[in-house]
Amino acid sequence: MRWKKSAPTSGRTAVYDADLKSYFDTIPHDKLLACVRMRIADRGVLELIRGWLRAPVIETDGKTGKPQPPRKSDGKGTPQGGVISPLLANIYLHWFDVMFHRESGPRHWANARLVRYADDFVVMARYQGHRIDEWLDAKLEGWLGLSINREKTKVVNLDQAESLDFLGFTFRYDLDLFGSDKTYLNVTPSKKSLKKARDAIREETGAKKCYKPTPIVVKDLNTFLRGLSNYFEFGYPRKAFRDLSHYARKRMVTQRGEVPHQSLLRATTHASGW
Repeated sequence: MRWKKSAPTSGRTAVYDADLKSYFDTIPHDKLLACVRMRIADRGVLELIRGWLRAPVIETDGKTGKPQPPRKSDGKGTPQGGVISPLLANIYLHWFDVMFHRESGPRHWANARLVRYADDFVVMARYQGHRIDEWLDAKLEGWLGLSINREKTKVVNLDQAESLDFLGFTFRYDLDLFGSDKTYLNVTPSKKSLKKARDAIREETGAKKCYKPTPIVVKDLNTFLRGLSNYFEFGYPRKAFRDLSHYARKRMVTQRGEVPHQSLLRATTHASGW
């Protein structure tokens, strides 16, 4: 979380928020295997990975549930859901990280910062000029053979009251709560993350889980809320946590048809550290 504290507050408020179009489906096999050969020399392992990439993919019809004819590889993509796909996808973009931090990359001539998690990444700088855009286009599309989603890729100027959604967080400069004209970097769970959390709580307390005893439901809720609070503990999440705790208690009362024991109700609100 160090970058969240340093980069946006050190003047790098112009953020290139990138989106790669169908990243897992467009990774070129030849270039990916070349990246793997940089670290692996065992021919048996390389052949195994090559076979994994070329294996036909069997998908089911979304409406009927029937399996569709196997789809053969066209020389691109890693099967989504494959156990090795996230690793291979991360290996491929590792070389983008390397090029970014070389002397010829934006890390040096623009004093920019790159933050990447899998295929989600942002580039932070004091100013987003054409040179950075051209460098990113040349490396991502020209060198790596990927496609930038132009409709979703944008530049966010945090110093102009714009907000950035990244890795489930929302980053935004807000006015000081004590009435001064100063601003501070407000970091909260994003609306999309909170909606997913409410959907998970709704599913856990819904009719399909009516067979579960109340103590088990409370235990499962606490496990989910504890994991959520551990991830979103950075920043100022207290209001979001309070709203989710209230929503969880409300669902327990209205959907379970009973008021939980007081100790269980305390567990719902406090065992997760909220």
